[in-house]
Amino acid sequence: MKPKIINHRQGRLLEVRLSDQLNPNHGLIKLSESLDWESIEEEIGSIFKTSKGRPPAPVRTIVGLLMLQHMFGLSDDEVVFKWIENPYWQLFCGYDFLQWEFPIHPSSLSRWRGRLQEEGLEKLLSYTVKTAKKTKTIEAKSLKRVTVDTTVMEKNITYPTDAKLYKRGIDTLVRMAKIYSVELRQTYSKLSKKTLFRANRYCHARQMKRAKKEIKKLKIYLGRVYRDINRKIEGNEELQFYFSEVLKIIKKLLEQKKHSKNKVYSIHEDHVECISKGKSHKKYEFGCKASFVSTHKEGIILSAKALHKNPYDGHTLNQVIKNAELISQKEISTVFVDKGYRGHDVEGKKVYISGQKKLSKHFKKLLKRRQAIEPHIGHMKQDGKLGRNYLKGPYGDKMNATLSGIGHNLRLILNRLSPKRKKAFI
Repeated sequence: MKPKIINHRQGRLLEVRLSDQLNPNHGLIKLSESLDWESIEEEIGSIFKTSKGRPPAPVRTIVGLLMLQHMFGLSDDEVVFKWIENPYWQLFCGYDFLQWEFPIHPSSLSRWRGRLQEEGLEKLLSYTVKTAKKTKTIEAKSLKRVTVDTTVMEKNITYPTDAKLYKRGIDTLVRMAKIYSVELRQTYSKLSKKTLFRANRYCHARQMKRAKKEIKKLKIYLGRVYRDINRKIEGNEELQFYFSEVLKIIKKLLEQKKHSKNKVYSIHEDHVECISKGKSHKKYEFGCKASFVSTHKEGIILSAKALHKNPYDGHTLNQVIKNAELISQKEISTVFVDKGYRGHDVEGKKVYISGQKKLSKHFKKLLKRRQAIEPHIGHMKQDGKLGRNYLKGPYGDKMNATLSGIGHNLRLILNRLSPKRKKAFI
């Protein structure tokens, strides 16, 4: 069935409208008036084609909560709990009368993210770009000149060590065996816990020979549990189906060595990559690359893509520029990038790379401004949710990158629309 519609046109006898009580110059109220909610509801509502089942929550409620969540860097639970306390947030989501109950259960946001998919989120990103033009946060000519850069979007995993991975593998297999009633000869749960403690203590004391012996014991325990489960589920197609994915990861973990490629760094997020960006304070980051295309002058995000398998920056430039042109509905003429994009395959556009010589003073000044994208990425990590991705799987990476771009654009527009603070005189 089609999503519900929020209808507060008719007045209420004993209640006053929020629009009559709240400050009309507040940034969120101006932002809600600038967004094209009718088109958003029409496009997002077209996802639901079936006539069966309970009507979904209103589109404006869900989209508004997702926007607020990534504007202020909140979890699913936090954004729903704070929504009930903040009348400005309620008005932003389309409610003109004060609500006393939660609009949805927090788990609904995860289901809606799955329904929206990457295309739906890119449509929302395009609406933020249109709103930025409507509110004069950016000029139309700004869309022709862009800056492109990549960063690492870290996944929500612990720092991987062999000892921790072996212990997590044992715990995962034992837990699944208990769920599906597979009786093991020995679980090694208590023994592996004590062995992990000893390994960590020996590493802390720099007694590496002793530590390696304990880590080897953990690997032996994991191998025993792995082989025991393989024997018990042999011939049972149903159990083989349930265990197939986990056993594949455990097998790869047992076989990998120090210099192996495409190593396993997490049991529950096996697609995570180890990326080195040359930072002195953090040599290695575990997650995936994320590429951002922003306007050169204002920093509005035109494209936000998660890139897996750690590709070379230069090979991704053509793809992200086309995506930015599709979202902004404007052809890009000039691109500013850093030295990581040398050897790109972009044709028909002017691409200026950091350190490029024989340029006029005008283009030297423009190229120097390329690094202005760095603080924008920093704000997405600190103020938004780009710093640590809590969404599961490769698809979660794509959603988090796009939603971070949406949140960043809305923060810039909100900053433009909010009244400037005046000094208080005492």
